[in-house]
Amino acid sequence: MSALRVLFLGGTGIISSASSWRSVEAGLDLTVLNRGKTSLRPMPPEARQITADLDDRAAFASVAGQDFDVVVDWLAFTPEHVRARTDALRGHVGQYVFISSASAYQTPPARLPITESTPLRNPFWEYSRNKIACEDLLTALYRDEGFPVTIVRPSHTYDRTLVPFDGGWTIVERMRRGQPVVVHGDGSSLWTLTHHKDFARGFVPLLGHPRTLGDTFQLTSDDVLTWDQIAHTLAAAAGTTAQIVHVPSDAIAAVHPGWGDGLLGDKTHSAVFDNSKLRQVVPDYVATIPFETGAREIVEWYDEDPARRTVDNAVDQAMDTLIARYAV
Repeated sequence: MSALRVLFLGGTGIISSASSWRSVEAGLDLTVLNRGKTSLRPMPPEARQITADLDDRAAFASVAGQDFDVVVDWLAFTPEHVRARTDALRGHVGQYVFISSASAYQTPPARLPITESTPLRNPFWEYSRNKIACEDLLTALYRDEGFPVTIVRPSHTYDRTLVPFDGGWTIVERMRRGQPVVVHGDGSSLWTLTHHKDFARGFVPLLGHPRTLGDTFQLTSDDVLTWDQIAHTLAAAAGTTAQIVHVPSDAIAAVHPGWGDGLLGDKTHSAVFDNSKLRQVVPDYVATIPFETGAREIVEWYDEDPARRTVDNAVDQAMDTLIARYAV
């Protein structure tokens, strides 16, 4: 039997890079289409790369016409993106996998754990509303014409390059300087962090799986921590301690709207997920990388090159402003 022909639109991002490597390890015939500008996460040598801009419709149409068993769209963020992709792929793909977001769920959630049947509604964050609109379009395409879509909703997925706080390395640098850091709310809301290699373990078996068509799956770890625990874990990995000042999310948003949007639209609210539906089709899925391990990977990667340890001055200054108001 010939290998499954898979096209990744993107493939070198935080989530997609681990899935690229996992795909070739699983014996899939992987092609990656992107602009070829990312050097942080190299592609597996077994994958074929096509360098093109997805916004160039003629270039994409020539690739889409080659026929693939599966196309995974890591880079669709608006209904316009989805419409362009599906128009070009119609009749040339056996499964179109759309990467949505768990931030599309009802915010704040009415009950936990979150499941695939939790309503989609996020009035706080445009990114999430756009993902919902993409899902609505794809659901209509499946219902009206049988377009072979599978929707996957990741939550907060990270690799060694991603500090899970706004401002990136800024919070770790402040900890090492002995400065206090801001954690939103009272630090006790629950949050799920998923290592990108764990995501790939659950994701790749969905590709080409006939029981996934027309359906939606969330894919996260079961590693749930409070935001205070996340901060203390990062501090321990960095060889220091965290002096935490708790600040309401709306106060953070008033000082730094960009930081605040992601809090009010996502991170402020507890997010615990039930992955039992995924395990119905990937029965051996289990996430094995706890954040304690991930935090050490993050710090080691940043410490390998001083140029990586950049401070976001706007977030740094916002923390100073907020700490001056809220420190006891």
